[in-house]
Formats: sequence, structure tokens, C-alpha cells
Amino acid sequence: MNDRQPDNNKLVRRLIIIVVLMFGFGFALVPLYDVFCEVTGINGKTGGKVEAPVAGRVDQSRTVTVEFVTYISGGMPWEFRPVIERIQVHPGERRQVAFYARNRARQDIVGQAIPSVAPGLGAKYFHKIECFCFNRQPLAAGEETEMGLVFYIDPEIPDNIQTLTLSYTLYNLSGNSEAES
Repeated sequence: MNDRQPDNNKLVRRLIIIVVLMFGFGFALVPLYDVFCEVTGINGKTGGKVEAPVAGRVDQSRTVTVEFVTYISGGMPWEFRPVIERIQVHPGERRQVAFYARNRARQDIVGQAIPSVAPGLGAKYFHKIECFCFNRQPLAAGEETEMGLVFYIDPEIPDNIQTLTLSYTLYNLSGNSEAES
């Protein structure tokens, strides 16, 4: 039995090292994934606020269809939808659209919309100049509003991307979820 004791101690040390490395790798996955998605451009995340497009760089020879889709996270008692569901845009052309929101709850709620673009490779060509998603959106009980989005599609967008879908998921930041009966 004494001959096996050093082997067992060595095995236990190796297993502890493996567990620590696996735990560290698990923590490193999220930042590594973010870097990978940023480098490859396949994450579907849109960037932050950008400047208006350079005048005269509108590609009148083609159009890109932009579709707008909205989702509401569970327990969020708002009505939330695009005012227009799809538009045709010339790359480089500045466009403005609106989204309708109504708080159906009996108390004030603060919402936040998180955007995503599909296909993911098209996200780097979709540029928001102004967007309601840059800020939290407080709505009083029963209040409704139209929230604006000003954007343009980069003229460098590849020819094979003919449709972009911008989707927003609305989240409740205030923790209130009591819907009006």
C-alpha cells in the first residue's frame, strides 16, 4: 500500500490542476468569444452611435431591404412594434424610422432595447446615427410613445447581402412586471 501512496498523491495533484485549468478556461470563454466575434464579424451586434454618412456616397444603383422585428422579454408588460416593418434603402442613404411603445402596466417601467442584425456578417454595415436603444426608455403607467432610429447602410456592403433584419429585444430594467388587467 505504501508503494501506491506517491502515485495517488501525484494523481490527485494532476486532477486538481486539471480542475483549476478547466475552471479558468470557462471564465476565459466569454471574452474569447467576444474577441472572436469582433474579428470575424459574425455576432450580429450593431456598433454604437456613429457619425452621419459622407454626403454623396449614396449608391443609387442598388437597394437593400431592411426589415424590423421586435421581441419583448418575458414579463415585460409593454406593447412594442415597428411603425413600418420593412423599407428599401440605398447604401449610404440616411433613413429614419420609428418604433411604437406603450406601457400597459399600472406602474412606471423603464425599458431597454438591445439590437441585433441578421445576417451577422451584415451587422458591421448597419450604422445607427441616433437610436432609442442608446438610452433607457422610461414610460409612465399607460403612457405611449414613438421612439426614433436614424441609420444608414454602409456603401461597402457586399452585393450578396440584399436583406438585413434589425431586431430589438425589449427588457424590463425596473423589475416591475404587473400587467394591467
